[in-house]
Amino acid sequence: MGLFDVHAHLTHPKLADDIDAVIARARKAGLSTIISNGLNPADNDAVLALAEREPMVKPALGFYPVDTVLEPMIAAGVDYPRDAPPVSAQAGIDYLKANVERAFAVGEIGLDGHWVPEEFWPQQEEVFCTLVELAMAHDRAIIIHTRKRERRALELLQELGAERVNWHCFGSKVKLARRIADAGHYLSIPANARRSESFTRMLETLPRDRILLETDCPYLGPEPGQRNEPAHVAGTLEYTAQLWDSDEDAVRAQLEENFTRLFRASP
Repeated sequence: MGLFDVHAHLTHPKLADDIDAVIARARKAGLSTIISNGLNPADNDAVLALAEREPMVKPALGFYPVDTVLEPMIAAGVDYPRDAPPVSAQAGIDYLKANVERAFAVGEIGLDGHWVPEEFWPQQEEVFCTLVELAMAHDRAIIIHTRKRERRALELLQELGAERVNWHCFGSKVKLARRIADAGHYLSIPANARRSESFTRMLETLPRDRILLETDCPYLGPEPGQRNEPAHVAGTLEYTAQLWDSDEDAVRAQLEENFTRLFRASP
């Protein structure tokens, strides 16, 4: 059976220097698939290059929600701690239109109200809806990033009729997570679940057929300050088995079924 990290950033500088060792440790830990998510055209190119040489890496091509409105934010004097040069909304959309057929999934995309002031929300929503429609038109699952705008993201996804959706590292209330699961979407739980009351509660109470596992590496390691990597999914599997009062093989089988159903791909 397969074990999956459905949201990773393998092209991040904190992982890039020893990426072959990172992947080897993931394979040793029992992983069969790592979905590496891109954030902008340059990062998407790096994700595609890595996936071409490493079969267990599947490319998710995305446009980070803050990046979709970064140009007008900078022009307005909004401070945002990012080193990469901004990409226009149209350039990001055009990239994904040109490369969506090469993508295993579309993401991460979404809405962000933490860094993005409210005046830029309409433009952010317009880009988000365009990319959701693109993913649906090309039969690709969608990987969602939301921060402070989870309810609005769900509203838009339901208005557009998006069904094949995974919410990565969901940070709002568990009650809303249940609504998302009831809508038929999935939620992926990161490797810091043991020290997170909300992620633990999600594992305990959400429908088991809507759960996936992720790392969001190099962030959200099992221990504070620890560099995360895909191998740590194995620890979240162990924790999930404890919470479900089940053996790991049964949990692994459920997660494999969920993965196959969402991404329509063999493990």
